[in-house]
Amino acid sequence: MSDKLADIIFIAVPDHLDREIGSFRIDPERMLPVEVTSGTDRYDIHDLAWEQIVSAMLKILAYAPNHEDASYYRDFVLAVTPEIIAELTETAIIKTRNGDLELAEEIFLALRGLQPGDQRSLVNLALLYEQRAEAESRVGNEAQSEEYVEEAFTVYQELFSFDETLPEAHLNAGFFFVKQKSYEQAKRHLEVYVARGDDEEHKQEARDIIEQIESQSLSDTLFKEAYDFIQMGKEKEGIDKITRFIETHPDVWNAWFILGWGHRRMRAFESAKEAFERSLELGPRQPDTLNELAICHLELDDVLGARALLTEALTAEPENTKIISNMGILALKEGNPEEAAGYFRTVLELDPDDRVAQAYLDQIADE
Repeated sequence: MSDKLADIIFIAVPDHLDREIGSFRIDPERMLPVEVTSGTDRYDIHDLAWEQIVSAMLKILAYAPNHEDASYYRDFVLAVTPEIIAELTETAIIKTRNGDLELAEEIFLALRGLQPGDQRSLVNLALLYEQRAEAESRVGNEAQSEEYVEEAFTVYQELFSFDETLPEAHLNAGFFFVKQKSYEQAKRHLEVYVARGDDEEHKQEARDIIEQIESQSLSDTLFKEAYDFIQMGKEKEGIDKITRFIETHPDVWNAWFILGWGHRRMRAFESAKEAFERSLELGPRQPDTLNELAICHLELDDVLGARALLTEALTAEPENTKIISNMGILALKEGNPEEAAGYFRTVLELDPDDRVAQAYLDQIADE
C-alpha cells in the first residue's frame, strides 16, 4: 500500500458498533480500517469514532482504489454519510481556490474512488493536476511540474476511454494541449466541444483558438519538434527547426519565443534578445517572455532594461519565484546586497526548498 496509508490500522468489528445503517448491514467478518493519529501501536479501541473509519476508507479509496474491499468501503461510506460526495466536492474546490492543492488532490482522488466511472470527478482531478504543475513551474521545480503534467495527461486518457466522454472534458483537454504546445491534439478536442458543447461562450472561445491554430499553422510538425528538441536539451536541433518554421510563418509570436528560448539556453544572449523582442512585438506581454528577455539584458549588462522588464513581469505575477530571484540577481549586479537578500528571502518564504535562493543568501552572508 501507499505510504499515505501508514496511519491506518485494521480492527475487528467491535461488539458495541451498530450493525445496520439504514439498508446497509455491516459485515462482522470484514476488518474495519481506522485512521489513527496517536501512532498505530498505541491505539485505544474506546477512542473509536465513525469519522476515523470513514476517513480511513476514503484514504484507501484514494490511494488503493483496487483494494479487495473497495466496493464494500464505498457502500459503507455512502451509508454513513449520504451527503459526502457533495460535501467533499465543495471542500476540494474551496481548498483548490485557497491554494491547498495537496489536500485538494487527496479529496479528488477519494471522490474518484467513491464514484468509479464518474467523469466529473476525473475532470476535476485533471484540472487539479494542471494547477499543481503550474504551481511547481512558477517556483522553478520543472521536474515535479512535468510529473503533474503527466498525471493530468493520464487522467485525460482515462476520460477518453469512455464510450461517450463529457463535452467539458474535451474543452479542458483542448486547453491542456494548447499549454503543452500539442496543437493538433488541442484542435481535435476543441472541435469536439464546438460540436457537442452547450455553453456558447466556451464554444466561441474554442472556435477562436481553433482559428488561431489554423491561421498560424501552430500544428505544424516543425513547431512541435522545435519545442521538444529544446526541452530535451538539444538546442541546436530545436533552433534549426524553429528557424525553418519562421521562414514560412514569420508572424507567429510563439515561434519567436521558442527561438529566443533556444538561443538563451545556448548563452547566445544577443540573438535571444532579438527573438524575444520580436515575440513581444507580435504577441502578448507575457511574464515568461518579459523574464526571459530580462535575463538577456542582465547578461548583456543592461541593468536598467532588465529592471524595467522584471518590474513589469513581477507586477503581472507577484509570487513568481523565478522573477523574484532574478530581481535579487539584478540587485547584486547593481551592488545592493541588502536589497538582493530581501528578494531571496521572499523566494524562500514562497518556496523553502529553493536551493538557488539559499545559495545566494549564503554567498551574501559570507561576503
